[in-house]
Amino acid sequence: MPQVSAASEIFQETLALTRRLFLQLIRRPSTLVAGILQPLIWLILFGALFANAPEGLLPGGGSYGRFLGAGVIVFTAFSAALNAGLPVMFDREFGFLNRLLVAPLRSRASIVLASVIYITLLSLIQSLSIIIAAGFLGYGWPTLPGMLIVILVLSLLIFAVTALSLALAFSLPGHIELIAVIFISNLPLLFASTALAPLSFMPSWLSWFASINPLTFAIEPIRASYSNDFHLTDIVLVAPYGSLNSLTCIIILASLSLFLFIAVRPLLDRRLN
Repeated sequence: MPQVSAASEIFQETLALTRRLFLQLIRRPSTLVAGILQPLIWLILFGALFANAPEGLLPGGGSYGRFLGAGVIVFTAFSAALNAGLPVMFDREFGFLNRLLVAPLRSRASIVLASVIYITLLSLIQSLSIIIAAGFLGYGWPTLPGMLIVILVLSLLIFAVTALSLALAFSLPGHIELIAVIFISNLPLLFASTALAPLSFMPSWLSWFASINPLTFAIEPIRASYSNDFHLTDIVLVAPYGSLNSLTCIIILASLSLFLFIAVRPLLDRRLN
């Protein structure tokens, strides 16, 4: 009974803190709107800019808009997860986090769990909005099994990036520094991936970097999930170090997510205790 009671209390604490974050979003929906509007503009403008791309640019042919769609979907989830630390940082700066730390919480881990749940749902909402927009723009729809792969891959990427962002929120001195890190890492990681161009189109040094970029491991399975004959064992990434299939990419993302959560846990425990 005490264990059931403890689990129930932690659940209620996490639910209340998650509800607080969503209430903030409802009162100021600019975060949600901007998180959808920016990648949508990218999808429209880049799709139009490279609509007449020369034949042979894309592996397997197909339109550039369809190729771009997977990259923009992943970039949407990545950007949202990278901002996961901002609410925590603002709570630190305005003193609300200190109030939580002195409150009689059953577990202070509920603070982190609430942030993870909030940013995961927000990121998935934004990414699914881009999937719908890409479909209406004529860039195709993933199959039902493919949609499950999309959600799985995005969730793994979001978990990994959220862990990193929360660690930065607890270790950096203020939100200016966190925003600077987000600004510096956001676009370079996008351009140094297969979101906008295939590896074969890149110089050798950039193709090496793109082939170990976590965004690439998320983009390629999602891109393959739009195929009607999609299989997890199909080769989706021909990297300089070898060929990878969708299952291998997913395992890499899962391993990265697990590693980051294990790596940042001592820092989070130290800051919350």
